[in-house]
Amino acid sequence: MEKIASFTVNHIDLEPGVYVSRRDTVGSEPVTTFDIRMTSPNDEPVMDTAAVHCLEHLGATFLRNDPEWGPRTVYFGPMGCRTGFYLVAAGELGPADVLDVLTRLFTWAASYDGPVPGAAPRDCGNYLDINLPMARWEARRYLDRCLTGIDEAHTVYPV
Repeated sequence: MEKIASFTVNHIDLEPGVYVSRRDTVGSEPVTTFDIRMTSPNDEPVMDTAAVHCLEHLGATFLRNDPEWGPRTVYFGPMGCRTGFYLVAAGELGPADVLDVLTRLFTWAASYDGPVPGAAPRDCGNYLDINLPMARWEARRYLDRCLTGIDEAHTVYPV
């Protein structure tokens, strides 16, 4: 089998950022997959599963309820390696197109203090694996060290 595109990314030099992972066409519609990289792979600890799971619930809820991005959001969910998330959105988009909504999402998540959406036995298959304080910490960390003042080097994959 051929190596898939995401396994060709240089994970040794990859830093937190917002990257275009791939672009596809579904029917005649372009779809963009973003790599929302929150930690440096193989260089620092990965995010805890309960924090990732909580951010997944918060992120998906925020995006699908956003007036502009709700209709464009196909998927928001974690990478298996727990170093970030994928955002799949309708349109031929680049990192600059999503920086505002991501900044709003992570600002909201960093200060969210309420019931975690969907964190109930009827709504989620692993509702006990949720850690809101750690999710807030991860969101704040990503905002402070990445999204605030992001430069081009953190929007283009390293070679």
